[in-house]
Amino acid sequence: MIVKFNKPFNVLSQFSDNSENATERGNLSDFISIPNIYPVGRLDKDSEGLMLLSDDGKLQHKLSNPTNKIKKTYNVQVEGEPKQADLNLLRVGIELKDGITLPAEVKIIEAPCLWDRVPPIRVRKTVPDSWLEVIIYEGRNRQIRRMTAAVGHPTLRLIRIKIGSYSLDNLMPGDFETIA
Repeated sequence: MIVKFNKPFNVLSQFSDNSENATERGNLSDFISIPNIYPVGRLDKDSEGLMLLSDDGKLQHKLSNPTNKIKKTYNVQVEGEPKQADLNLLRVGIELKDGITLPAEVKIIEAPCLWDRVPPIRVRKTVPDSWLEVIIYEGRNRQIRRMTAAVGHPTLRLIRIKIGSYSLDNLMPGDFETIA
């Protein structure tokens, strides 16, 4: 079984939260009550969008193992207006504390038509923002956020829209659908 889920902002990519912050954020059990399924990879609590869950361990391994280099596509709102030189740095790989990233596919896009985020992102009248489509083939902890910050354009909002051939489509935040 495969379940597509649109993870809302401030929700953990796990079914339980025993931390002292548990009352301030949600987790998967607040939205999905299907037994014996587990997340295929993660999204940090500040990120939104497509998560896959499955009861198939082989599929989970195939999609989440970094050696398989499964394509993950994100819409990323960043602070400022990146120049081509900034994008080129992302395209060749960025030096992060845990090593150089694999090259990313990056392009500037028009602002996508999205749901409102609660709470909304901060807006600064004197600082413009831009939207990027970023495709990566690995999934390090907060990787895209660290990459955009490294080129001087911190991430304001990050939404995963695709994992391999699976796509978010029209799922609204908190909604899920069983696809296999």
